[in-house]
This record gives sequence, structure tokens and C-alpha cells, in this order.
Amino acid sequence: MIDFFKTSWREKPLPTILWIALLARIPAVIFSKGFGWHDDHFLVIEAAQAWADGTDYNNWLPGSGAAQPDGHSYFYSGIHFVLFKLMNWIHLHDPQSKMYVIRLLHALFSLLIVSFGYKIVRKLSNESSAKIAGVLLALYWFMPFLSVRNLVEFVTIPFLMWGCWKIIDNEKKSAKVFISAGFILGLAVSIRFQSSIFISGILLALLIRKQFRTFLLVAAGSFVSFCILQVPADLIIWKKPFAEFAEYVRYNIANSHSYGKNSWYSYLLLISGILLPPVSFFLWFGFFRTWKKHLLLFLPVFLFLVFHSYFPNKQERFILTIVPFIILLGVAGWDEFEKNSSFWQRNKKLMKGFLIFSISINVLLLPFISTMYSKRARVEAMVYLSKYPDVRFVLMEDRRHETAKMPPEFYLGQWIWVGEVSQTFPIDTIIPVYKKITIDDQPKFVLFCEDYDLEKRVGEMKTLFPALTYETTIQPGFIDDILFRMNPKNANQTIYIYKTRNF
Repeated sequence: MIDFFKTSWREKPLPTILWIALLARIPAVIFSKGFGWHDDHFLVIEAAQAWADGTDYNNWLPGSGAAQPDGHSYFYSGIHFVLFKLMNWIHLHDPQSKMYVIRLLHALFSLLIVSFGYKIVRKLSNESSAKIAGVLLALYWFMPFLSVRNLVEFVTIPFLMWGCWKIIDNEKKSAKVFISAGFILGLAVSIRFQSSIFISGILLALLIRKQFRTFLLVAAGSFVSFCILQVPADLIIWKKPFAEFAEYVRYNIANSHSYGKNSWYSYLLLISGILLPPVSFFLWFGFFRTWKKHLLLFLPVFLFLVFHSYFPNKQERFILTIVPFIILLGVAGWDEFEKNSSFWQRNKKLMKGFLIFSISINVLLLPFISTMYSKRARVEAMVYLSKYPDVRFVLMEDRRHETAKMPPEFYLGQWIWVGEVSQTFPIDTIIPVYKKITIDDQPKFVLFCEDYDLEKRVGEMKTLFPALTYETTIQPGFIDDILFRMNPKNANQTIYIYKTRNF
């Protein structure tokens, strides 16, 4: 087996790396249930399944009462709508089974990142650097977990890499290839509108290099791609072109300070951390060293980083799009520097020690993160309630937070009304309202998030629902629990399910 691997690594490195990447992603497909962030579930899975079931629970469409666009592209969620329709047609109704299929498809799609990353580095540098870049893209501790998520910031990466590869590898300067490269890049924008910043960097690099013909062809391909995927839907739904994109821009400008704000250098620290020091420092050095030689790739990444570092609203997932590009440019740049550095040639043992340190951390993190059941308590709470045929109304009690976290109704298999008790909606303000509701219209379950003053909270809730009885407790996953204990803003609390009456 070892001899076979050595032969394969020597003679067929890319297929070997792809098999390694796939094998690393299979545990994530099987075990990494749940969702990572709000957006990768509620803006994709939840919306698409609701449409497939003939409803629109988040009111994105005019027929559901929406008066204006909500700023979301329908392309990616629309793909999932088709997938869920097909699953409904073949009578695959179990939510967890559906997500096995979705995660497997995303794991396979993510192999394009490894493939194109390897090819790009081989083209820019050499075979040895390409192997290193390929292995890093395959086995970095966060890659399998992100590869199976419905996160638009990550799903755009294969299209961006594919488009870049077609431009770099187009030695004959074929117009068709440049147009198709632009078209593929445009697909990334239709998945995540902010990918347009990355493409702007590519076009700017072409202008700086005075490659005007290539600039026009790539720009034309991108624009045509964007128009084909965006304009028809906007015209049908909103009777005007680019309605969703315009609302996306307007909303983000208007709410630039409404979400997570942080220092301008926070993304530099974040990327340095997830790429694991001291290797991350070598990758940063190699990345910045390539700015002139590989401007076509460097400039879009740099522009993307500068924009998000400047923009007040900062969330970790926003910057994930460029991390694989930093890896491949970092590897190419560092390899060239190290080979010509007399210091590192004299101190190979020091470099070996640094590598062993970072690799050891990666090896420790990889199995835990790859099999992480993210947001387990919220998901399993809905799975538990799914055994009841007519839930209709659930009350989330989370008074320690400003607002209660949304329950993932996809796993409930029903589209229900959700109320909440929180800092925004204190219990003393909702009691008069709920007492006016007939018993048949009142919530059937109360989900208490976290054990903070639980006995007192249950007692107060009994003034509204005297027959309130304990049903079960849903524990968060291991990593969820650690993240919550480190920072209560990571609302991965234990959930205590109470039934309001016998039925």
C-alpha cells in the first residue's frame, strides 16, 4: 500500500490529492450535521424547502406579502429548490437524509478548489509547490467542514478559481476562452453579489497590464452571465431588472454599522489564526511577495481584503472567499523565496520544527471540526418535535439575549408560527397578548434556551400556561458547548422543551 501511494504520488499527484481530499470530506458529509451560520441554513435550505412545499415562510416573494426585493440572489437557493423538488418527487422526505445528499454534492463540488488550486500553482510555480498547495487545500482543518456547508462565501470559490485558471492557462489567447472565463466568474457573482469585488480586481489587473482585449472579453462574459441569471427573475417577480442586486447594495450601505463591527486589521488576525502560525506567517509573506509577478491573482484578493477590512460590518464568514487564494499564492511565493534564501537553506531544521508545530495543531483540529454537529441543540429540538403531527406554534424563551434564535423549521418538517420571550419581548409584555388568544391558537411548546434561572422562568411561564410540563432536554454538540462557554454570544445553548398542555 505504501509503495502504491508513493508511485501514485510521484506519477499521478493530482488524482492522489483529490482522493485524499474526498476521503477527508466523507466524515464531514456523514457526521457534520446542522449548519454553521444563520445564512447557510435560513437563506438557502429553509427558503428552498419552503418553496418546494408551496409556501414562502420568510416572505421573499410578492405573493407572500413582500412589497419590495429583499436583496437576495435566487440562483443558489433556486438550485436547492430544484433539488428538494426532485427529492419530494422520489419520496425522500426525511430532512436529515436530504442533507446527506446536499453535503455530499457540496463535498464533490469543493474538489474543484483543490484541482484548480493545484493547477494554478503548478502553472505559476512548479510541481513541488503545487503538491503542497493541493494538500493544504485538501487537509487544512477547516476545509472539510466548510466544504459541506451551504455557505455562499465558500460556494463561490470554485467558480472564481475556475475562471482565473481559464485566463491563466489560455496560452492561445482565444476569445472564446476569455468569454467563457468571464461567464464562469459571473456565476460566482450570482451566488454571492460581493464576488463582484474580486472580479473587479481581475479586470483592474488586466487594465494595469494593458491587456485591453482580454479585459473586454472577460468583462463581457461576466456581464452576460450575470444578466442571464438575474434579469429574467427580477423582471418576472419585480418587473424591473437588477432589483435584488440594487436592494442588496442599498441594504448593506444603510446597515453598514448594524451588525458585527471590528478593527480594520481583524481579518488579518483571523486569517493568520485559521492558517495556523507560524505557517500562516510564511503564507502571508509569500502572498505579498507575489504582488507584481502574479498581479492577476494578487490584486483581486488584495482588493477584496482591503474592502472588507474597511467596511464596518465584519463577520468571519465574509472573508472566507479569499483564504484558498492566499494559500496558493502564499505557497508559490514562499517556495521561491525559501529556495533563494541563504538563511533558510542553512536552517532547514528550524523550518522543519515550525512545520511540525503547525501540522500537529492541524492534525488535532481536523477530526473534531470535520465531524462537528453544528447548532445541534436547535436542530435536534426540531427533529424531536417533528414526531408531533400538528405543531403549528412554538414559543422560544431566551430572555438572556436581545432576540431569540430562529428554530430551523426545515428539520421540523412543518412551517409554523414562532413567538419569543427575550430582552426585546419581555414576558410581562406578551402575557396580556397571549391571554386573549384561544387555547387552540396558543403555542403548543415552549423551548427554554439555557438553564439560566430556569426554575424561575418556568414558574413565570406557568402563569400563562398552567399545564406546562417538562418534555425533554436537548444538549448542544461538544464544539458548540465549548464555543458557547467561551463566548455567550455564540448562542448554542441547551434547550429544554416544555409542553403547554396534554394532546
